[in-house]
Amino acid sequence: MKSLIKRSFSDFFFEYETPRQVLVKDRRIAVVCRIIQLGVLSYIIGWVFVYEKGYQTVDTAISSVFTKMKGVSFTNISGKERIWDVADYVFPEQGDSSFVVMTNYISTEGQKQGKCPELPDAKNKCTSDADCDEGKYKRTGNGQMTGKCDTNTSTCEIYSWCPVEDDSKVPNPPILWTAENYTLFIKNSITFREFNVVRSNLVESVNQSYINTCLYHSQTDPLCPIFRLGDIVERSGFNFSEIACKGGAIGVLIDWDCNLDLNIRHCKPKYEFYGLYGTGKNDKEEKPSLGYNFRYAKYYVEDKVEKRTLMKVYGVRIDIIVHGRAGKFDIIPTLTAIGSGVGIFGVATVVCDLLLLYLLPKKDFYKSMKFKHTEVQEENPTLPPSEKEREIQKE
Repeated sequence: MKSLIKRSFSDFFFEYETPRQVLVKDRRIAVVCRIIQLGVLSYIIGWVFVYEKGYQTVDTAISSVFTKMKGVSFTNISGKERIWDVADYVFPEQGDSSFVVMTNYISTEGQKQGKCPELPDAKNKCTSDADCDEGKYKRTGNGQMTGKCDTNTSTCEIYSWCPVEDDSKVPNPPILWTAENYTLFIKNSITFREFNVVRSNLVESVNQSYINTCLYHSQTDPLCPIFRLGDIVERSGFNFSEIACKGGAIGVLIDWDCNLDLNIRHCKPKYEFYGLYGTGKNDKEEKPSLGYNFRYAKYYVEDKVEKRTLMKVYGVRIDIIVHGRAGKFDIIPTLTAIGSGVGIFGVATVVCDLLLLYLLPKKDFYKSMKFKHTEVQEENPTLPPSEKEREIQKE
């Protein structure tokens, strides 16, 4: 028993087994095999290592964005002159990565709480007091109904901020049409924690003197962090004169794709612009609720009565999105990519075996060469002699 166990361990540790191989001299099979292997090799080198950089460890960025608008507009509405600066037309004012630049508005001045008729439109018509349920609200209304129908306007009387805002006519051309000349300054910082790398879009070539004179252009000034609002809108695929009337949304993508195997100076941002929501004029079917708008109010007290000026603001909403990715050489992903590539080479063997064993005319011959068949011989067990046989042997 000991010798059997010893021999088994010896065979396991000190003998090497290799699979049997058959050399097939067939040009068609050989060409198919080499083509598949060449394709796999091209995939590993071209796609995995060159394009996808499978030899690198990858980290995504943590980023922060600071924005600042500049520009002034002048309006003269019904003889009322006014200057509009950044504090008037940017919402919110903190310099966030998502903000709105006002380009148009509807102003309702002198509103105070009281009773007044609804707007005379198709949504709020009435013919008698029975059409105006006291104490209830209409989904399209502007206040609580008092139960009376105003005969002059044929609309329900409501308790609300009066006079009611009339936004049926949007100013065209937009009031702040000069907003296309506003400029936007974007300051972006990113961190790749895995590699302890911190970068800013104010890269080495972007100094103070350059910022004072530059304006972003995809060809001549691709690193300038100052953008003209009209250019942002145009590059996103919209027309500024159209989107300024009813507003819209634009995405500004700052893309960092950094290969940290090279000098850090090559880690630079790229800016892209996308129209997210606009006027819908290019759509085949008309869509509801086009544009972008919101309301805010300025409150004041006059003759001990609280009043407000209601502003319905139309503008360009800008959302700044940062995408950062950095890679650096690491032996672990390199070995993983090589190992998976070597495994894919087995596809050539599988395909060629299928051709040899099932499709070629001499498939039976190849099967006999590839596989060795043996027949298992059954051994008859030896039974102990019976009593009769033992007696015969004694005699």
